[in-house]
Amino acid sequence: MRIVIDFLYLLAAIAISPIALYRLIRHNRYRKGWAQRLGRITRKTPKKKCIWLHAVSVGEVNAATTVVKELRHKFTDYEIVVSTTTDTGFTRANALFGKDLRVFYFPLDFSWVIRRAFGNIRPALCLLMELEVWPNFVQTAQQSGVPVVVVNGRISDRSFAGYRRFRPIIKKMFAKVTLVLAQTDEYARRFKELGCSNVIVSGSLKYDTADTDAKVPGADVLAAQLLEKFEIRNSKFEIPLWVAGGTGNDEEAILLDVYQQLKQDARFADLRLAIVPRKPERFDEVAQLIKEKGFHLIRYSSIKKGDRRQDSDSGQKSRIDAIILGDTMGDLRKFYSLASIIFVGRSLVPMGGSDMMEAAALGKCTIFGPHAFNFKQTVDALLADNGAILVNNKEELLGAMAKCLSDPNYAQQIAQNGRKVIIKNQGATKKTIEHISRLLVPQP
Repeated sequence: MRIVIDFLYLLAAIAISPIALYRLIRHNRYRKGWAQRLGRITRKTPKKKCIWLHAVSVGEVNAATTVVKELRHKFTDYEIVVSTTTDTGFTRANALFGKDLRVFYFPLDFSWVIRRAFGNIRPALCLLMELEVWPNFVQTAQQSGVPVVVVNGRISDRSFAGYRRFRPIIKKMFAKVTLVLAQTDEYARRFKELGCSNVIVSGSLKYDTADTDAKVPGADVLAAQLLEKFEIRNSKFEIPLWVAGGTGNDEEAILLDVYQQLKQDARFADLRLAIVPRKPERFDEVAQLIKEKGFHLIRYSSIKKGDRRQDSDSGQKSRIDAIILGDTMGDLRKFYSLASIIFVGRSLVPMGGSDMMEAAALGKCTIFGPHAFNFKQTVDALLADNGAILVNNKEELLGAMAKCLSDPNYAQQIAQNGRKVIIKNQGATKKTIEHISRLLVPQP
């Protein structure tokens, strides 16, 4: 069976190689960590027992922070290692854990690569964040007697539909998973249907990692920088700011059109817009789009570097209509903390959405589109308690923005409700650690 899987992987690699090569050249991706992707991984303290936690990208890495913290506190005799798949995930994991823990790229799921990785890491337990289950990985873990736990488990509608098409094969793979700690009853049902026998609902870890403290380190610096760029002589950041975070392809054009329409209403003349794209490789593309729409462009990367040169061409609109492009990594929460209203991106276009929990946790009026299927549990929870606003298209977004801006009490009530939802759903970390402990500590 492994030979068949490896052969299928090889065919897939050949099929996607032109795309991968383009991204490597055009966006500088996939250049790092190839020794690790081929299983050549070292540990900091190889004499200790080991817990291997894998988180695909930034969202999963962020969700893992409370679990990693508690594991380090509770199991000091274990070394914890963290793997990621994407470059952005690796960067984030390094920032959070790299000082104390080994962070590396997840090995390719070829059988010989996975065997080499397990031989080098020698894990006593493997934790997979959300849904990163691979056939050769779980097969090797089972043969090595290593429990595999899916933590913060979820299966989106799209993933579930895809898995069901290959259910006989998928069931064999999922049957090798020792334990699934699912976010919701619905996700638990899906895991069971796909072959997992031991499934427990533990809640979503992202509620625990969502910081409800409205004071964000560095936000005051950002506020001062923006006030200077907007040429506003005021010690307080009191201008209405609309922040669109985690935006995706074709979405920024919609947001710019809505902003342009809002600015035509005298009531919203002071409104400013900050756009923070999800992917760094799109920063220049979005900058060009903003200029093409005729707006003055302010790139936050230039502000951070202390570059006082103009970012726009002559003849563009005045700074009262300026668009801030958040083209840096790690500053989204600072922008969110200054926002009057937040739009959470990749949701007006069918891309699955971005995480709206951070916005709601800060007590901000949060808006998102209909395509947030990657965050269904959070969407359902927020909408059930009137803690966010769902808009289905550009026209509804324009209407929602106009209502929130013209009725601050309405917007504030949405914001307060959203923050309460986040607080109410916290507690998954404690349950997760309890179940993991039972696998690491022999029960009497």
